[in-house]
Amino acid sequence: MKIPAHAPLHLLHQAPTGTLATHSREPRGFPYPTLLPFAVDARHRPVILVSRLAEHTRNLLDDPRAGFLVAHANDADVLNAPRATLLGRFEAVEAAANEALARRYVRYHPDAERYLALGDFTFWVMHIERLRYIGGFGAMGWMDGADLDALEPLAPAEETTLIRFFETHPARRAGLDLAGVDRYGADLVIDGTRMRFVFDAPQSDLQSLHAVLADCIERHTQ
Repeated sequence: MKIPAHAPLHLLHQAPTGTLATHSREPRGFPYPTLLPFAVDARHRPVILVSRLAEHTRNLLDDPRAGFLVAHANDADVLNAPRATLLGRFEAVEAAANEALARRYVRYHPDAERYLALGDFTFWVMHIERLRYIGGFGAMGWMDGADLDALEPLAPAEETTLIRFFETHPARRAGLDLAGVDRYGADLVIDGTRMRFVFDAPQSDLQSLHAVLADCIERHTQ
């Protein structure tokens, strides 16, 4: 069945961890699954931060093809919980070469700063080719990675402007922070807990994004 693209898109923003399945080098050919924290970039692609010495990193260097499983962590009923299996290729990105990506990742995972300071960790971005989404019994289907989002992503400078607007808004209360924002929603951190604030409709310009973020602040400050 055809699935709405916004369903897996929002799921990718809600989950803080995912299961990476690489091709094992030894023993050769076996799937090698490992649980990792991740964030999404401006195009909603999973971004992981891994040590060069890790087994899964060595596997990716040998073969960048991988699977990535994301599930809604708050649901105890696994079979009825939303989940997505992504298939694609990972590409290494040095933090120094993409400061905007590094800043965004650290907003989602503040502890990552200490790993970046070690100098041994590298970002890897997944280029999604296909994904299978399961929203519950009878709600499932395949889609191409290119169909996940047809809109132009926000530029890093635009997201920075919106985050500053959010942080300096006079109605914002202490403990309400913004990890990231896109045309479909805002990823909030409320008293240390992350949640997705879904917009009623995709926002096409900065003016409308300012308006929905102001509404978001008011809703979570009452």
